[in-house]
Amino acid sequence: MSGAIKVVCVTGGSGYIASWLVKLLLQQGYTVKATVRDPNDPKKAQHLLSLDGAKERLHLFKADLLEEGSFDPVVDGCHGVFHTASPVLQPSTDPQAELIDPAVKGTLNVLKSCAKFPTVKRVVLTSSMASVVKTEKPLTSDDIVDETWFSDPLFCEKSKQWYALSKTLAEDAAWKFAKDNGIDMVSMNPGFVIGPLLQPTLNLSVELIQNLITGKPLSASKYVFIDVRDVASAHIQAFELPSASGRYCLVSNVEHNSDTLKIIRQLYPTLYIPERCEDNNPLDVLYQVSKEKAKGLGINFLPFEVMLKDTIESMKVKGFLKI
Repeated sequence: MSGAIKVVCVTGGSGYIASWLVKLLLQQGYTVKATVRDPNDPKKAQHLLSLDGAKERLHLFKADLLEEGSFDPVVDGCHGVFHTASPVLQPSTDPQAELIDPAVKGTLNVLKSCAKFPTVKRVVLTSSMASVVKTEKPLTSDDIVDETWFSDPLFCEKSKQWYALSKTLAEDAAWKFAKDNGIDMVSMNPGFVIGPLLQPTLNLSVELIQNLITGKPLSASKYVFIDVRDVASAHIQAFELPSASGRYCLVSNVEHNSDTLKIIRQLYPTLYIPERCEDNNPLDVLYQVSKEKAKGLGINFLPFEVMLKDTIESMKVKGFLKI
């Protein structure tokens, strides 16, 4: 691609991962066509329009995941497509309409647009570890999760894990469509994404750190973490490296909440953090996630302390943490 004007599309451009992706793509000289639900809503668009290079090389489009063909004008002329748009609404009153349809139909609508334009050399799909590890079999400390693992949709449905179900079904549908239509697709499967915020709103994964500090209830006693900057870099590497293929688990740390809090207390010794008793579950073992394939993209994961500190400092600046 060197020498040519590199044009790419980012769907769901105002989201947490997508905003960082747009920022890094602009830094690297790409022209970016990003879709947002409402280009006239400053909460969705302003932080993107103020990025370095945005004035010259960022174009915002309105597109609807459920409307077939609405991505055609965006994908037309692009060399790469990063499909990050997918709802993360939790809890959900109508999982089918709120989560599953936009995830699955939206992904297929984007891929149908990609199939129409031969300029598209590769599609990078933002999936999730939620479509990797959710199965009936409990994970043990001997388990090393890798890219060959797939979540079980029946288990997700039975246990009412609707977000995991939406990501599992969307990724599965994407692989089938890509194979049937000769689309070169790579899938990114990040864990719980934390790190600095570019957008003005608080997203669910960063809210976890806020909840940890403020003592609010948590949905689990351990989490698989990755920094948003590493996720965005991995997406770009997956597009640029000809050898990139298949799925990539993106997890730098698997941590008990109690250990995460220990690090936060070391970083902020004067910070009052309510004691948590529900996290001292010795039976809740930590499994591992293989980094081998992700390292093949040239990703050197940021240290956990840096991820936590930068997340907390960002929340302070944005007014989401008063500490």
